[in-house]
Amino acid sequence: MKPIDPKDIKPFENKHGIDARKVYSKEDAEIIQMNLTPGQALITHVTPVDVIFYVVEGSGQVLIGDEVIDAQKGQFVESPKDIPHSLSNNGTENFVVLVIKTPRP
Repeated sequence: MKPIDPKDIKPFENKHGIDARKVYSKEDAEIIQMNLTPGQALITHVTPVDVIFYVVEGSGQVLIGDEVIDAQKGQFVESPKDIPHSLSNNGTENFVVLVIKTPRP
């Protein structure tokens, strides 16, 4: 086993236009690191699996259904499957989030 450095992984193209890198992808789970620069946001969407967001750096807003959560570095935010959700960076620093999907969609 060797450590994974997201900087060594090429970002993949996505509909959100966000720097997104798959750092882990197995049948049981998928982890994507998203780096939202100031002013960037994901398009509100629905995922057919449970999602957990973990804030690695910065702070931003996480929308889950009708609820807006101000998320800070070190916090987890749960998003149940089939509920509209999004991330947004309204701050002045990067908002880096691990998106953990289980099982992998």
